[in-house]
Amino acid sequence: MSTLITGREYSTVREIAGPLLFVERTTGVAYGEVVKVTTPSGEERTGQVLEVGEGFAVVQVFEGTSGLDVSTTMVKFAGETLKFPVSMDIMGRIFDGSGKPVDGGPEVIPEDEWDIHGAPINPYARAYPSEFIQTGLSSIDGMNTLVRGQKLPLFSGSGLPHNMVAAQIARQAKVPGKEEEFAVVFAAMGITADEARFFREDFEKRGAMDKVVMFVNLADDPAIERLITPRLALTSAEYLAFQYDMHVLVILTDMTNYAEALREISAAREEVPGRRGYPGYMYTDLATIYERAGRIHGRKGSVTQMPILTMPHDDITHPVPDLTGYITEGQIYLERGLHMRGIYPPINVLPSLSRLMNEGIGKGKTREDHRQVADQLYYAYAEGRSLRELVAVIGEEALTERDRQYLDFADRYEREFVNQGPYEDRDIETTLDLGWKLLSSLPEGELKRIDPAYIKKYHPKYRGKPEAGKEA
Repeated sequence: MSTLITGREYSTVREIAGPLLFVERTTGVAYGEVVKVTTPSGEERTGQVLEVGEGFAVVQVFEGTSGLDVSTTMVKFAGETLKFPVSMDIMGRIFDGSGKPVDGGPEVIPEDEWDIHGAPINPYARAYPSEFIQTGLSSIDGMNTLVRGQKLPLFSGSGLPHNMVAAQIARQAKVPGKEEEFAVVFAAMGITADEARFFREDFEKRGAMDKVVMFVNLADDPAIERLITPRLALTSAEYLAFQYDMHVLVILTDMTNYAEALREISAAREEVPGRRGYPGYMYTDLATIYERAGRIHGRKGSVTQMPILTMPHDDITHPVPDLTGYITEGQIYLERGLHMRGIYPPINVLPSLSRLMNEGIGKGKTREDHRQVADQLYYAYAEGRSLRELVAVIGEEALTERDRQYLDFADRYEREFVNQGPYEDRDIETTLDLGWKLLSSLPEGELKRIDPAYIKKYHPKYRGKPEAGKEA
């Protein structure tokens, strides 16, 4: 983290509470200002102004406050906000949660230094997201399509393979059919050293590291550092997108750990807690992160976000997923039941949603039959799932022949469409053809959500025949 120290120095620390310093008799201090804290032993730590008032300032110390005391600790205000040195040299590099290189490489030689809080995008300047991003996962690409400039979170639970899913999306994400620069910015907050090693080795082994920028805040790193990690990642993404016209996918994991750090700081400040102890301003704080996704008129680049969060006790009404759902444009839902049955990725498409899907699919983007195939798959799978619950009550003997077909469809849909290998990269044509293969197990009369012209053109029964597609 680069800063220029030109400000005022104080030795008037009144109180130390958790990662916070309360400094008295301050003048001219600004919110968000960089602070250099000198410990009694002469060590220097970095902090940031969290709150200012008449003659006092609250400072959060990123490296923690252990070893500090109120009598000999020196606090120097820099007169500027936190900045991150940016250049194309950040590509393929790994940084810690505070922006320092941890991959054994040299310091980044900056072309510029950007404020980590970003600049708000004028709503009038925003371009509407409308271009398809292929993740290689059928349950996302086919059913809950990710669109360039969108923010689409992944809702998971403790013990579910969200890290594997995140790594797979980071490796495979691309804009198909276009020779455009694509990059992934990956920020991990509060993860273990084993998880960090998994991500690094996975990217390196699969040759994806060259297009990845990684920020890693470990579980034993200071919690306060988690508050700046996603902002460093998004600053890098905005630089690559809007200076070099790259299409950047930002993966943030785990946003629940970020919210826990926010709650910890709020408690140290003795603020009145909101729901489940989280601060009342958590919605606003999360919005300052999520709303940094998007496209800008006249600029080729884009920032697309896929935040990942674990829901405590798989509770989708928990404040973190609840507020995230309000701010973002849908959600991808990982289900424990599918995971227990050995389905990977365990994505339940029924509660999942991509609100911008219709903007990124169709003729010239994916394929003309995409929307109708997805609708028919949704209906057939939902019918099969509801019949499973019915069978648990009345037994399979009471089912009609039609019911049995839908019950069988739900099983096949999970095994063949949702289930795929962690290194299996399916293009959108493969995904849609697989959907047609499954739908062909149902009577043609059941395909009421698909135009008959598309049935004649894409149904396996007609495909390859000379008359196929004549009516389309």
